[in-house]
Amino acid sequence: MKKHYTLRIPVLAGLAAVFSMLQPALAQDKYPSRPIEFIVPWGPGGGADQLARKIAPALEKELKVSLPVINVAGATGQTGLNKMLTSAADGYSVSIFIADTLAVLMDPATKWKIGDLVPAAVMIRQPSAFFVAEMSPLKTWADVEREARKRPLKVAITGFGSADDLHVIFFKGKGYQLTAVPFPKPAERYSSVLGGHADLLYEQLGDVKSFLDGKQMRPILIFPEARFPAFGDVAASYELGHPIAISQFRSIAMKAGTAAQRVKAVSEALAKVAATDDYKAWLKDQYADEKSFIGADGAVAFMNRELGTMRKYAPKK
Repeated sequence: MKKHYTLRIPVLAGLAAVFSMLQPALAQDKYPSRPIEFIVPWGPGGGADQLARKIAPALEKELKVSLPVINVAGATGQTGLNKMLTSAADGYSVSIFIADTLAVLMDPATKWKIGDLVPAAVMIRQPSAFFVAEMSPLKTWADVEREARKRPLKVAITGFGSADDLHVIFFKGKGYQLTAVPFPKPAERYSSVLGGHADLLYEQLGDVKSFLDGKQMRPILIFPEARFPAFGDVAASYELGHPIAISQFRSIAMKAGTAAQRVKAVSEALAKVAATDDYKAWLKDQYADEKSFIGADGAVAFMNRELGTMRKYAPKK
């Protein structure tokens, strides 16, 4: 009998060792099994930050892990994007990715490409506008055109090469003296126009809703093809002979190479968040398209279409 036991003990010990080695592998198969870093490539307070902080708590409930929001501002969103792109392609680092950063691809010297990331979903699409301070002497867009023929007007934007910058370049090409001044931190951008350090601000309607409600600033030209219902007294760019309308979008992106099932897991969780009454009400409050959501399956084609639109307005080099 003793002989039997001495033979069995090494076998059992070996099986235990194999099982202990399998446990980490089995844990890795479950996704997510630890916190997911949620990168916002812009400063606190702007639209990208608002989106992240709106959906992070709901995503945590869906994915059963925490999603700490980390602001990494700079270089028109590229600093934060690069933080995500230099992490492992394992789904544990996601980033807000917006139209302003996509527009940076107009510069052939840009070191990353659209294929370096994979969108899990587009979460919000909304129109943009030029804004002035409520007490600005510029009362209508005609006033802006008249003044910009006489002297340079400063426009607060997110960064050079952004969708904001493309609008400034468009009007400069028509002979208006507009000078883009980048402010990567939203609070600084808004303060610049309210404090008189900039004449105009380019932004999305929903991002400055508190300033609109507080009668601190107002839109002076909106960039859809037709007038926006909530601001029916403000001219649309197309009706004044300025056919440019690059709508803002904000998406959740992951690093290319992330396993398809992990991208799908995040996309499906985002779809559930977008379908809630709370999120739909938030979209309405943000003056956004009620049908903003685009899942992973359609998001790549959407971004390529947006890139084509931007190339149409980008200056030829």
